[in-house]
Amino acid sequence: MDKVKIRKLLELLDELYPYDGVCFLHYDTEKPWQLLFATILSAQCTDERVNGVTLALFEKYPELSDFAGADFDELCADIYSTGFFRMKAAHIIAAANILIDTHNAILPSDIELLTALPGVGRKTANVVRNHIFNIPSIVVDTHVKRISTRLGLTVSKDPTKIEFDLMRILPKTHWISINQQLITHGRRVCSAKKPDCKNCKIKTSGLCPEPRWGQPQTPPL
Repeated sequence: MDKVKIRKLLELLDELYPYDGVCFLHYDTEKPWQLLFATILSAQCTDERVNGVTLALFEKYPELSDFAGADFDELCADIYSTGFFRMKAAHIIAAANILIDTHNAILPSDIELLTALPGVGRKTANVVRNHIFNIPSIVVDTHVKRISTRLGLTVSKDPTKIEFDLMRILPKTHWISINQQLITHGRRVCSAKKPDCKNCKIKTSGLCPEPRWGQPQTPPL
């Protein structure tokens, strides 16, 4: 996809999915660490299920110190339905302790400090940077990975490489909104197994390359 088509794509995405700044995961804005933990729980799990779990979880563990001192087996039971619950429980307890002991219970904004926390990769760190600190960052989840490849915005399958490909070709003003837009498009139209190409305005506008969904192309320089 060339630069002209990228500009038209962004204009169309802004029209189809106006960015509202709302996070798909629910959390208390006065307790930003809740978003960190919710995002850790979202690995290999739907946002809907995570929101159902955290509704009770954040009531049971209202403070960061409650997670730091949580009983491991009990926390595993609390988050069981999100999958990979033992690993996630260990990461959350360890991260809570590090935040208290090393960062004075304050969530850092620096991506290196965030990714140094247990269970926190670039995706999770960038979610936090976007919604807590309003720092333009691209979040590569399964939807963003799938659709950016189908649209020819990247040739990579590696999330980190995709993130840097998109950062290189997209204006920084769209780094936050593109996350919500591609995720929403992926959920509503461009699903993994059965994309609704007939009703896809990106496809009918000629912005999705041929053939079938668009094969990976070399991103513009």
